Amino acid sequence: TTSCNLLNVGGFGRYQWLHVTLISLPGLLMASQNLLNNFVSGIPEHHCSLSANHTLFNLSQYQVEEKQFIKAFIPMDPSGMRLDRCKRYVEPQWQLLVPNNTANVSQLQTEGCLDGWTFDNSEFHATTVSEWELVCSLRPLKQMIQTIYMGGVLAGAIVFGGLSDRFGRRSVLIWSYLQLGILGCSSALSPTYSAYCVFRFLSGMAVSGIILNAVSLKVEWIPTKERTLVGTLTSFFFTFGQMILAGLAYWLRDWRKLQLIVCAPMFLFFSYSWWYVESARWLVLNRRSEEALKSLHRVARINGKPEVVDKLTLEVLHSHMNKEIQSSHSTFTAYDLLRTRGMRRISICLVAVWFSTSFAYYGLAMDLQKFRGDIYQIQIIFGAVDFPAKLMALGMLTYLGRRVSQATCLFLSALIIFANIFVPTEMQTMRTALACLGKGFTSASFTTVYLYTGELYPTVIRQTGMGFVSTMARVGSMAAPAVLMDYISQVFPSLPNVVYGGAAVLAGCFACFLPETLNMPLPYTIEDVEERWKPEVTGLNAL
Repeated sequence: TTSCNLLNVGGFGRYQWLHVTLISLPGLLMASQNLLNNFVSGIPEHHCSLSANHTLFNLSQYQVEEKQFIKAFIPMDPSGMRLDRCKRYVEPQWQLLVPNNTANVSQLQTEGCLDGWTFDNSEFHATTVSEWELVCSLRPLKQMIQTIYMGGVLAGAIVFGGLSDRFGRRSVLIWSYLQLGILGCSSALSPTYSAYCVFRFLSGMAVSGIILNAVSLKVEWIPTKERTLVGTLTSFFFTFGQMILAGLAYWLRDWRKLQLIVCAPMFLFFSYSWWYVESARWLVLNRRSEEALKSLHRVARINGKPEVVDKLTLEVLHSHMNKEIQSSHSTFTAYDLLRTRGMRRISICLVAVWFSTSFAYYGLAMDLQKFRGDIYQIQIIFGAVDFPAKLMALGMLTYLGRRVSQATCLFLSALIIFANIFVPTEMQTMRTALACLGKGFTSASFTTVYLYTGELYPTVIRQTGMGFVSTMARVGSMAAPAVLMDYISQVFPSLPNVVYGGAAVLAGCFACFLPETLNMPLPYTIEDVEERWKPEVTGLNAL
């Protein structure tokens, strides 16, 4: 196998350390891409702009501050805590400035914001919302930006997944860096909302290309026994990235500058990515054994194993990979994931788990302003909670098994999401803490399902299976912002939590029907799966 060849050329040596580090570094900015909308499309405090005919000539006459003076033009919102964001009085109501006035404000005539809006720039200097006035009737367009971006991530998973099988992981990864660098920076120069959405869609495709091919290229150069540890450690780059995003957003506070600063480093990653070595496994399976041999020799030299260069020949390489070469002659499609009873059971349950985990995760992580606290601090807290969450997931996976860990994480996240429904809106600290815990459990669910899926699907169709279920995760991340649309939240404020929590409960139930894989060898063929899980196929026999 490829692992044997990796051991021959030095196992996890100097090359692997460099390789893993360099490929993982862009992960620091992948979180910035996925969660960027929290800041570039932040909603500043705002109210209707006053008519050009109304000036502040009466300010000294009424001896009130400008903040109080504005109440003659703008009504308060239903809560009475702040100015209404979408209405103004048809005529100035000077009597409202008189202390102890008895005017019935509910009968005063109002109108929409005919002269635009005035935005408070204390929290954000400039956002897409303030620039293109995506408020009131246009507020759903703010969430649409994130849905369009996630649609790009979904399209990228489909397009770049196929291209990497055809042209190689390295080539597509290099292209994805360049695409994100160019189109991401172009987003910062977008003259219109429509142009920005197009650039974000194409940037999402590039993000998907980077994530998919970085994982494949990383894993295919790491010996089997180191993969779990390395995979877990490198996942913390994404966690650090969430905290870096908060720092950059706090420092810049301008959406165009922030967009530029998180995309420009892609040109640096593009410049050194030419050093990467293409997957030897992919080269051999695509009848490019001579190039694979050169790659292995290069890695051996970097790892300080020059004696391997003479010993490792084409014959030795082919003998080690004979089983994989033979299996590559058989073609498997997504249909094989559903063709047999055991595979169908696994695939249906995993689709539910992946969709719901992603749905709840991005639902909690993509609307930080609803907590009404400092959005920058909340982003740091939401990022930091992933550290204990992932460590907890590793402990549960080791001692409780995969199935119990998966179901427990989903049920606990649902419990906490539901609990937030009953916390009064005034108790923002409690609401934020519960949401933070909920995100932590969904993050632990993500960590679990990545490992679990790789162990459930057989080797011959593992990539296809991972691609299939991760596509469902992209669908979940696209659907999450739709539940946060303003008009839905106004009609039923608790609806988002009900939907996210309900999805997590449903997925937890499906997780209970998955087979346990703790301390079991990986299945190689579909027949292995059917034979191994045959005694357990009882709960979903009808599927």
